[in-house]
Amino acid sequence: MNIAAFCGSPRKNGNTEVLLQAAVKGIEDAGHSVQTYNLNLMNIKPCQDCGGCNETGECIFRDDMDRIYDAIRTAHRIIVASPIFFFALSAQTKLMIDRCQCFWVEKYILRKTIDGGRYGRKGLLLLVGGMKKEIGITCGDACAKAFFRTVSVPENSVLSFTGIDEKGAILSHPTALKDAYEAGKELVTIE
Repeated sequence: MNIAAFCGSPRKNGNTEVLLQAAVKGIEDAGHSVQTYNLNLMNIKPCQDCGGCNETGECIFRDDMDRIYDAIRTAHRIIVASPIFFFALSAQTKLMIDRCQCFWVEKYILRKTIDGGRYGRKGLLLLVGGMKKEIGITCGDACAKAFFRTVSVPENSVLSFTGIDEKGAILSHPTALKDAYEAGKELVTIE
């Protein structure tokens, strides 16, 4: 089973990354490996809405998204982990999602979908935000759902935590790491 995880946090060892590491541990303890991509460290140009992918479903720009495209195309499970900033996914996460316009073209214009193979395709969204209101989670989830749908991931679960702001605050949450660990294990369960 191929599993790709995308960490959209700019803060090294921050709450989002720690939560993602717990989910990855659950997956590894279930006997699988995960390829993790730290989006903040990657060279990704913003989508130029140039139409270069309109005929082929392939982006014309060459950068680190080439590795991400391959990971998304071959993954049976995809994890997106992002902090919530101003009621939205982080810029790093949104940058990756916007560059998936070529998948949108491939699916909705060229009528080609990504085959899930024998394991199918599932997703997990991990969100952490300092705000107390759920609107940030709701907005981030809506964007991620559009991403998952576009890359032919018909089913995804969401694990979110609000009121987590200072670096390391997720460690004080009574269930967050256990919840993430269990979400990781659940993600790779085959029914």
